[in-house]
Parts: sequence; structure tokens; C-alpha cells
Amino acid sequence: MSSAPRPSRPPPPVPKPGQVKVVRAMYRYEAQQNDELTFDEGDLLYIIDKTDSSWWKAKCGGKVGLIPSNYVEDNTESVDYPLHEAAKRGNIDFMTECISNRVSVNGLDKAGSTPLHWAAHGAHRGYIKLYYIETLMCVFVQNKLGDTPLHSAAWKNHSEAVKMLLNKGARANVTNNEKKLPLDLAKDPATAAALKEAMGSTSSRYLEDYGDEEDSD
Repeated sequence: MSSAPRPSRPPPPVPKPGQVKVVRAMYRYEAQQNDELTFDEGDLLYIIDKTDSSWWKAKCGGKVGLIPSNYVEDNTESVDYPLHEAAKRGNIDFMTECISNRVSVNGLDKAGSTPLHWAAHGAHRGYIKLYYIETLMCVFVQNKLGDTPLHSAAWKNHSEAVKMLLNKGARANVTNNEKKLPLDLAKDPATAAALKEAMGSTSSRYLEDYGDEEDSD
């Protein structure tokens, strides 16, 4: 596969923090100066600085360097919502790589959901456990439906995920756009009991007649 023309080099840009873009290289680029980054076809490139329009700062395989932006713009595949994809699949290795490359743990997809929403939906406890080491992860975010990660876990009856989220400070008294609490979505006694205890409710109506509710989907 032919490569894009190599642009002329300006003075090194001053790094600035910003949103990390993740792209997958379509072909190899061989660094021609010490501050440039070599990458192979298929490598994931984490773009961490776009100060200069021709040369972007990127990270790949633990190394940081400059890459020609026309290679990225014209010849790479953008990986949309990489941390969301990792959370959906419970891919801990890819998730850890994304976090180490400063992909936002609280980024929102088109539905307004964070990666934690998807991890809770799939009961990927390994992802939720990363909250213990990733202190910036927010358990309170509501998506466009008004659901928090706790709503997602409760709806799928993932009692262990519910307990983990509650232990990290998730609020059980938040309603979604349909005015439903996580407790209103729970259909199994273990999940409902954990949510009921978190709310401090004395009502037992959520713990009764689960057989009838399960047949009403």
C-alpha cells in the first residue's frame, strides 16, 4: 500500500492536554528523526496532541513521538468510543491500555452512556473493580434515558455489580426519565434487597411476586 507524502517538519510543538483520539494504522510508517514514532499496519495510535496541523504527538506501544497528521487523516481507521467497546466486551487488557493512554473514563457515547454503563449492563466486574484504582471514574452519570450505571445493572439483575456500584457511592434514589428508580427495574430478590437496603426503605412490595413480573417481559 502506498504511503502519503511526508510533510515538512516545523519546530517541535508544545504539548497540550486534550481529548485522546484513537486510530488504527492502515500501513507502516518508519520514523526518520529521533522524535518521530514508528508504527506498523494495524497498530493503535493514541493521539495526545494536535498543536501542529502537520505533525501530531501520539503514543503507540508505550512509546511517544510525532507522526505526520496526513497519515492519520487519510489512511487510518478511527476507533470510536474505544473504552466503551472494551467495557461492552469485558476486555480488561484493552481497557487498561486505553486508561493508561489517557482515554477518558467518563467519556459519553451517542446514547450519553459512559463505559461504566456498559460494564454494569454486562456485569463485567473486572471493569467496575478498576474504580478502586481509577479515582476519576464517575458512578453518577445519567445517559439520555436518565439511567445511571446502577439502573443498567439493576435492569439486567446483576446483583454483584449492583453491590459493587453501591459500595462505590452510587445513589439508589435517582430516577430516570420514566421516573423509575433502579429498584423499580430489579426483578430478582438479591438485586432488589441490595437496592432496598441502600435506600433504607421498609417497604417489602419490591421483594414479592417476582415470578409474575418475570413472566411479563
